Amino acid sequence: MPKTKHYARIAITLPEKDLAAADQLAKQLDRSRSWVIAEAVRQFAAHQESAAPGGGAAARVAEPASGYAVAPVAGLGPQRLEQLRRDMQLTPEQRVRAAEETLDTTVRLRRPRGPRIIAFDRYEDFLDWKRARGALP
Repeated sequence: MPKTKHYARIAITLPEKDLAAADQLAKQLDRSRSWVIAEAVRQFAAHQESAAPGGGAAARVAEPASGYAVAPVAGLGPQRLEQLRRDMQLTPEQRVRAAEETLDTTVRLRRPRGPRIIAFDRYEDFLDWKRARGALP
């Protein structure tokens, strides 16, 4: 499981034109403004690393970023198909990062926020519940 990412809240000042462009990209990509700005920083850092003498990790990725086709699949709505198209335009590294961020978010959302009361009809149900969580052999 990927290690927990630590986030820092920052305040930045942008020209209105750049902020509008970030908001427009966020809307087009169906992402948050923070994700768009963070992705821009990641891509800039990767570009700087690959431009340095000797190249870097970004320069070694040989798989093309585009060229994948998403065929219509029964049961998938237009929003999901569009999301798949956008995802397939990402590099493999970017897709892995996006998946890790999604996993990070869903794990945080599933954690209980305080004490909870759980009732069982039988003692065996309690033991099954404990076994399912790895607390019992």
